[in-house]
Amino acid sequence: MKLSHKIGKLFSREAHRRAARRIDRKLHPIPLAPLLDKIDKVRLRELQEGHATAKNYPAKYVRDIPRYLRMNIPRVQDLNLHRLPPQDVLDLGCGGGFFLFIAQQFGHRCLGLDMPDHPLFGELCDLLGVQRRVWKIQAMEPLPDLGRKFDLITAFSIGFNRKIDKSLWHPNEWDFFLRDLQDRHLKPRGKIFLAMNPQLDGDYYSDDVRDFFLSRGAEIERERVSLLSTL
Repeated sequence: MKLSHKIGKLFSREAHRRAARRIDRKLHPIPLAPLLDKIDKVRLRELQEGHATAKNYPAKYVRDIPRYLRMNIPRVQDLNLHRLPPQDVLDLGCGGGFFLFIAQQFGHRCLGLDMPDHPLFGELCDLLGVQRRVWKIQAMEPLPDLGRKFDLITAFSIGFNRKIDKSLWHPNEWDFFLRDLQDRHLKPRGKIFLAMNPQLDGDYYSDDVRDFFLSRGAEIERERVSLLSTL
C-alpha cells in the first residue's frame, strides 16, 4: 500500500471521528446560560474590577468568562462527562478551572493542579468553587500525594513537558510521568487524556514520542492522546 494512501486513510479516520464528535455535541448540548447563573456575579465583578488594567496574560480569562466556558464545554462533552455517573477527575495545568467547573455541574468530584506563578488562577478557581493544589510538574519527579485516586486524569494545552533548557520531553520522561500517574493516582480502569500544544514546526510530538505512546496502547488523533490505566 502506498504511503500516500495510508496517510489518506489516516486523515479520513480522523475526519470521521471529529465529525462524529461535532454531531454528538449537537445532540447532547451543554447550555452556557445555566453555567453562568452558577457564578457569583458580585464576586465576579469585584475580580474583574481588580484586574481591569492588568497586563499579565491570565487577566484575559477573568474579563471574558463566557468565552472560556464555551471553549471548555466541548472538552466536557468529548469526554462524556455530561452523561457519566460521578467520577473523580484530576486536571493537570487547570488554569482558571473552567473545565472542572463545568464537570462539577454534573456531579463529578474534581481537583485541579497548577503552578503558583499566576495568583489570578487561584482566585478564579475560588470563584468557580474548584479545588486546586499548587504544584509544578517537572520531568522525572513524581506528583504529590493527592489524597485519593482518579477515574480520569486530564491535561489540556500541555506546557509542562518542557525541560529547563526548553527542549521537550523524550520517551523516558513520558514513561516516568505516565507510570507515576498509573501507579499512584489512577484508579483501575481509569483513563488518561492528554491534549498537546503544537510546536513551532506544527507537530504535537516527535516521532519517538508518538511511537512510545503507541507502544503503550494509546489512541492518538493529532493533539489528542488517550490511554487506559494499563500502560
